[in-house]
Amino acid sequence: MNAINAANGNVTIIGGGIAGLVAAITVAESGAGVDLYEAHGSLGGRGRATPAPYVAHEGAHVFYADLPHWDWLVERDLVGRLGRPPLRDLKLSFVRDGRLRAMPPAGLLRMMLPGRPATAPVDLTFHEWASDRYGEETARAAARAISVVTYDADTGRLSAAFVWELFRRVFAPSVPTVRWVVGGWQAVLDRMEARARELGVRVHLGERVTELPTDRPVIVATELASAQRLLGDPTLTGESGHCVLLDLAVRSDRRDRFIAFDLDGGGFHESYSMQDPTIAPRGESLFQLDMPVRDGEPLASARTRLEALADLTVPGWRNRTTWSRTATAKGRTGALDLPGRTWRDRPPIDRGDGVFLAGDMVAAPGMRGEIAMLSGLEAGKGAVRALRGQQGLRRAG
Repeated sequence: MNAINAANGNVTIIGGGIAGLVAAITVAESGAGVDLYEAHGSLGGRGRATPAPYVAHEGAHVFYADLPHWDWLVERDLVGRLGRPPLRDLKLSFVRDGRLRAMPPAGLLRMMLPGRPATAPVDLTFHEWASDRYGEETARAAARAISVVTYDADTGRLSAAFVWELFRRVFAPSVPTVRWVVGGWQAVLDRMEARARELGVRVHLGERVTELPTDRPVIVATELASAQRLLGDPTLTGESGHCVLLDLAVRSDRRDRFIAFDLDGGGFHESYSMQDPTIAPRGESLFQLDMPVRDGEPLASARTRLEALADLTVPGWRNRTTWSRTATAKGRTGALDLPGRTWRDRPPIDRGDGVFLAGDMVAAPGMRGEIAMLSGLEAGKGAVRALRGQQGLRRAG
């Protein structure tokens, strides 16, 4: 396929988050000129992190290596160095009945072992399907365990196919797929931005686009609410989670947990720094905890439950804290699929007439940042095809 001459056509990308950066690199690698507009003063979107010495992420901070987005990053040398927690720090726990336990319940363990089904039905809720196979108590525990991915307090209401795929990826992969990148998503985003600029992408920071150009392909890589306004399409909606978060730096203590799954409330605790000591000062540990907000629950109640989880996983944290940050994420935690729907039923990437949509709520597989990356890749390829089509029409005319 011949490269596009940048002098003959451009692609406009609105939104400089993960999806927008992937799309910009994809288009620019074809030889097309790219203008990338970002309303904020920096690129990265929800992939951004706080500045050193405490590098805490706004969204995901690990990668899974079992979907094409990982190969895309590796092929372009965008991953960098990988981190790994020392064996002495690998303290994996499950919170059950208000106590930390080293092993999950027997039913949940059975869901993780070989012999489990490869797929689950699309049209049933996860709770219905898992209750029938494993029992109601185990179904509830499994739904709360995988809330780390959905950020949803009632994960059991979602499609069985959707939740089961996530469960298998997190708890029962055929090979280990989790990757901790030194510096996290922020380090990868910095390399992506450098790659985009190296390819000639024109980056416009602090510029909010309110009207789409009509003379070139356009990729709208924003949150769905912003895309809805830009495209004038009220149908651009989707299901997402709601949770409270706590980033916490403390003076290190050997009692601190590396990872903990809260089977009582759906919360999750993970270390940032045990696998990557560069993101916290020496002698300190950095963690992120999250707790899904129940339907109708006051945020203060959810935060109380989150602090109770911290009491278990970071003992005495209130007297050891050196830095902390709280946040709430609602409708900003990636797409969720209800019964009867799959990722293919989400808002399509190709909107027609040279307009494309990208982000973590659109029609691409994966979870959170993976959806954003894969949709950005697909949107970028679509924009290149559309640009070639426009150039062919101009030459024919």
